[in-house]
Amino acid sequence: MVVHTAVPLGVEAPRADGRVWYAAYGSNMHAARLAAYIAGGTPPGAARSYPGCRDRRTPERSIAVRLDGCLYFATESPVWTGGRGFYDPSAPGSLLGRAHLLTVGQVSDIAAQEMYREPGTDLDLARVLRDGRDTAGAGRYETLVCPGTVEGIPVLTFTAPWSLRDVEPRPPAAAYLRHLAGGLLESGPWREREIADYLSACPGASGHWTPRQVLGLLAAERGGGGL
Repeated sequence: MVVHTAVPLGVEAPRADGRVWYAAYGSNMHAARLAAYIAGGTPPGAARSYPGCRDRRTPERSIAVRLDGCLYFATESPVWTGGRGFYDPSAPGSLLGRAHLLTVGQVSDIAAQEMYREPGTDLDLARVLRDGRDTAGAGRYETLVCPGTVEGIPVLTFTAPWSLRDVEPRPPAAAYLRHLAGGLLESGPWREREIADYLSACPGASGHWTPRQVLGLLAAERGGGGL
């Protein structure tokens, strides 16, 4: 399976056809978890129920992506405990993720649910498509980032308004790290060792999780340990 790399904004003009790639780098790499954001419901292992999108169609396509920047873990997740995953597009390195081809309305409704708002209003993407970034609020996933395009279609994701250098990294919990590892494995192109090396090197996980331990989490998942 091919890993797609986003073409930077300004190199290729994005299409205005109402579709965008939603680049997930955390729990929504899993199709089953994303389905709760789209169709409504409670994802496996979650305590929170989501109202879903106005348009409940499944993604047109899902692809593996590599984005410039860095995945890091910080703050405290009330669901998983331990650090949450964030994306810093300005940090050195590469972020691995899974991009789902959705409508602007669907991505807007997913963003609203991530921001603890009611879905139903389309985002104004003019600024993020022009500048690559737009902050909708001070919350942990209220900053929109467009790292570029894939096949001429804009790639969008959500992160915190701060950067890696502004916050203290925090180790992720085993259940959360296993969930991310499983999502990357579900995405297709990466082998287990590549995933373990990648996640164990991310700020917050580095120095607390070894590649061998991450491989152990994936083994537990295969053995029915769950997500």
